Amino acid sequence: MNTKKTVRDIEVAGQHVLVRVDFNVPIADGVVADDTRIRAALPTIRYLADHHARVILCSHLGRPADAPDPQFSLEPICGTLSRLLGRKVTFAGGELDNAAYEVTQAMNDGDVVMLENLRFNPGEKSKDPEFARKLANLADIYVNDAFGTAHRDHASTVGVAELLPAVSGLLLAKEVEMMTDIFAVPEKPFVGILGGSKVSDKIGIINKLLETCDKLLIGGGMAFTFIAAKGLGVGNSLVEHEWIDEARQMLEKARECGCDLLLPIDLVVAAEIAEDATTFIVGREEIPDGLMGLDIGPATGAMFQQEIARARTIYWNGPMGVFEVGPFEQGTRDVARAVGRNNRAVSVIGGGDSVAALKKFGCEDMVTFVSTGGGASMRLVEGAVLPGLDALDNK
Repeated sequence: MNTKKTVRDIEVAGQHVLVRVDFNVPIADGVVADDTRIRAALPTIRYLADHHARVILCSHLGRPADAPDPQFSLEPICGTLSRLLGRKVTFAGGELDNAAYEVTQAMNDGDVVMLENLRFNPGEKSKDPEFARKLANLADIYVNDAFGTAHRDHASTVGVAELLPAVSGLLLAKEVEMMTDIFAVPEKPFVGILGGSKVSDKIGIINKLLETCDKLLIGGGMAFTFIAAKGLGVGNSLVEHEWIDEARQMLEKARECGCDLLLPIDLVVAAEIAEDATTFIVGREEIPDGLMGLDIGPATGAMFQQEIARARTIYWNGPMGVFEVGPFEQGTRDVARAVGRNNRAVSVIGGGDSVAALKKFGCEDMVTFVSTGGGASMRLVEGAVLPGLDALDNK
């Protein structure tokens, strides 16, 4: 349960409200290529503007070298946001204590202003107190609605919250609610689905799912460390050799917890990752030397779909293979469509590549909830403290 105050718990009329959003979106040729994260922030921005706040938005974009760089400017986002919001969004470029300060102090109730990329200043990632103070000087209230960066201890996520009354936005509150409730009292059967490249990236979430799920389906590159832990050969497939013992321990933990951990029984293998790659379907005990597993096979896909169809609660984080490349997309497509078809289950997607897969296969609107933050989502599920959330005022 979320115990933090939200924008609904405070009076915002006539107040300058600094809102940390996550507008780290792809921009191609000066145009926003995917507005999902922008749309996700609309309820909070609308709420504040409709309640006569003076809304100041701040975000990072990409990884600039701690200095202004036109290719990482947030200015192109203003047009997209203005269209989606139905009201003008003014861009306040420049330094916070000069041009931006003048623009924000001239705001009227209901106005919306966008600051320049926070990461143009090295003080953002280092949580420099002076940079945090400059941000705080622009506003009376701080709102964090950037779930995707809530696990970062930065000036705009923690530093400002220590200087102003600080509350959660509607998106952040919803993310926390969904990501905690699904594990608190899940309707059974609870099926977890994990993929992606590395076991080491997901140790915490694997252990959490083993303690909570009835079935844990594992695909993607991380499956090969588990397969190697069973003493099987994996050819040239991705394996984290230093994590094989840990994988073996997790297989034992699954037995102890009564969680049925299902690994691929067949795989799509090839010598290279390419659109014209020659592929073969082999059993998991038959991966040839010189070839690597790049997707789950059709028998595994059918097995996973069957388990997903029976579920009443689903948590999915990570693709089943290199779904961005045609010959290796089928397994992830099967999982995405199976999750989407099960309209009796509560289905929560843990951000990252799983979201991209849902979009690619037209299933984004067929699930219960899609998280906007991959890293933050995993940390929250693991039970870790999110600095950006922890810094907010309690109810």
